[in-house]
Amino acid sequence: MYRSTGTTSASDSVTCMETTEYMKSSETDSCESGCNKGGKGHAQRSIEAGRETRFTGQEGPSGFGFELTFRLKREVGETAPPTWPAELMQGLARYVFQSENTFCSGDHISWHSPLDNSESRIQHMLLTEDPQISPVHTPFGLVNFLQIVGVCTEELQAAQQWNGQGILELLRGVHVAGGPWLITDMRRGETMFDIDPHLQQERVDQGIETEGSNLSGVSAKCVWDDLSRPSEDEEDSRSICIGSQPRRLSEKDTEQIREALRKGLEFNTKAALPPINSQKQGHDRPQSRKDSLESESSAAIIPHELVRTRQLESVHLKFNQESGTLLPLCLRGRLLHGRHFTYKSINGDTAITFVSTGVEGAFATEEHPYAAHGPWLQILLTEEFVEQMLGDLSELNTREETKLPKEYSWPEKKLKISVLPDSVFDNPLQ
Repeated sequence: MYRSTGTTSASDSVTCMETTEYMKSSETDSCESGCNKGGKGHAQRSIEAGRETRFTGQEGPSGFGFELTFRLKREVGETAPPTWPAELMQGLARYVFQSENTFCSGDHISWHSPLDNSESRIQHMLLTEDPQISPVHTPFGLVNFLQIVGVCTEELQAAQQWNGQGILELLRGVHVAGGPWLITDMRRGETMFDIDPHLQQERVDQGIETEGSNLSGVSAKCVWDDLSRPSEDEEDSRSICIGSQPRRLSEKDTEQIREALRKGLEFNTKAALPPINSQKQGHDRPQSRKDSLESESSAAIIPHELVRTRQLESVHLKFNQESGTLLPLCLRGRLLHGRHFTYKSINGDTAITFVSTGVEGAFATEEHPYAAHGPWLQILLTEEFVEQMLGDLSELNTREETKLPKEYSWPEKKLKISVLPDSVFDNPLQ
């Protein structure tokens, strides 16, 4: 649902800007008759991938547990709110239903197109807690309100390399880039780094150096191949491979792997993923200072008799250009800080996780740095090798588009990486 208002009040020290406010429920794909302009109504039942969501009670989330809001600066002469923000939020809600991935404050959304289909530089989004609307407890559970904030490509990249919350805080301090209410101005022609060049070096670069990145996973176009196994060997399932029909996992196995990966990727604003053990951790147990790749219910989610772990001798990783440009972030912002980074394929259950030697719970080890658990590949990289890769992949740091395909190979490590056009992933069997 959405609501429109003439103005949004601001603090005494900030000039009031004319805005249009929108609100879209994550629970319904279209506004039902129960919705109202006050923004309080939402569907009593939510639909997930064609099935009703299980009732969780008042203590759990209502549906997916959030609604989307949006604050848009009113155009000169505009007498009625545009419809594109509601369509944008419906597209995001549709993604949530289809992928069953939820949104959290600090998340970023790579859109790669002006949000209003104009020539605007505002082509991506960050998400934050709505500054005005507090969480609501309903008879069907808790509902949080997440505000969409439109950003430029350079601001999105800074959020990826550092963290979304840090960039949102900087945007709040630059009035024309958002201000305290994080109002999106689709006619904004400058990034906050153009407006205040010191922000990049003094805040973002320093933050990356001292804190690293808190982005631990992205949905991506990626695949991997086991080069150590003869092509005619089909005894074990592996990742989706380009040019051949992938072996399908059973529905039960697929759901188990998806659940395991989702549990990890949901925690992308924290330093550690939940621990892998059959018993839940007690609240009084001291948290490890090391990063962890463990999950709360490994034995229940992926029994070893269903999917066994395999050590691989040689692997070939394939990414599209957008995913490839995140490799330096993965290495510098995550692995050099003792963390992990996961690429989760948007085309299936395939996942590629890079881990450092300080990560606990990984099934890849220094002795066997490449290991696969069904379609989930883990790659353990030493700090020395990470530094070498950063030098070899330095051209991926540039903002200019790289001529594709590009191949990088480390024969002594038996590792190969290819950056390929999107068309290869969109039509994998051609």
